[in-house]
Amino acid sequence: MNTAACLLALALSGPLAAVLPSGATLAQSKTAVAQTVAQTTPAPTTSLTATQANEAARTLLEAIKTKDGQAIYQGLSDPLRNSTTTEAVQQRMNRSPKVSSYRISEISRGIDDTTVEAFAVVETRKGEVPLLLVLDDSGKLVAWKWVGTTLPIETTALKFVNDLKAGRWIEARYYLDLDFQKELSPQDLQRKWTKLSSTLGGVQTIKSALVASQGGEQQLVLVTIQFGKVTDNLFVIFNRQGRIINVDFSSDLV
Repeated sequence: MNTAACLLALALSGPLAAVLPSGATLAQSKTAVAQTVAQTTPAPTTSLTATQANEAARTLLEAIKTKDGQAIYQGLSDPLRNSTTTEAVQQRMNRSPKVSSYRISEISRGIDDTTVEAFAVVETRKGEVPLLLVLDDSGKLVAWKWVGTTLPIETTALKFVNDLKAGRWIEARYYLDLDFQKELSPQDLQRKWTKLSSTLGGVQTIKSALVASQGGEQQLVLVTIQFGKVTDNLFVIFNRQGRIINVDFSSDLV
């Protein structure tokens, strides 16, 4: 249910400049995936195996632990690596609290990305701190966050998806930009979400939200959802004012 990995890889939850495609481009890029999902029994289709994801995540976590900016830079997806420098990554690591240990708790292979759930011991927080990493088909990092830290647009994305899960269609539309509301009636929203949910086996848990890019004219938040048949990330795109201007099922599941 995600777009091409290059879209997700535009940012590392940090102040990197990013330009997202328009709503129409996003919808077009996702149509083929949505049609395939609707016509076949959903199953993880990412080419990255669980073993490869585990190895890639451990390499990244070890680099975070040792504050090795060069290793982290090499572990970024190509579009993200092209948007930053080794020096910028190292500076961010130098400002980050020290991680003394980590462990991987779960690996969930999605349609075209993999979500890795981990725990780490961080010097500034008590006990183990949950951490989410999203990897592309090549095992490269495209987004990550410490669970428990929530930005305003992440909160909005979670409220939006929780309203969808509860069937509160009118309440969910409140978070949409006015122009997007004109395109998407409550009945349209109900049909698209119901089709998505039923195709993927029903929503089990809404796990978390993480920012993949922020601060620009278009901001991208990924909402990690555990469905009955797969765990995957729903793309929710915001404008600068914090209103939703597109969702990855907006014109695919008609």
